Amino acid sequence: MTVVVNFRNEEEEKVLLAFLNSLQYNYETTPEISLLTLEQEKEILRRDKAFAEGKTSARPWDEIKKELDNVYR
Repeated sequence: MTVVVNFRNEEEEKVLLAFLNSLQYNYETTPEISLLTLEQEKEILRRDKAFAEGKTSARPWDEIKKELDNVYR
């Protein structure tokens, strides 16, 4: 079984881990990994803003997929 917990703050994490330890549960923690770099996050926000302002339009999925296929080959 897998349980994923997204904490709102560090204190919640400490409380839950202390509780699990007190019951001697066997558990694993993983470091928080950002899937995007800061530059990628900024680019997404920039594109989202441009789309919301009508400065760009949505692209067909086939076009996006072709572009991604070229990048990840």
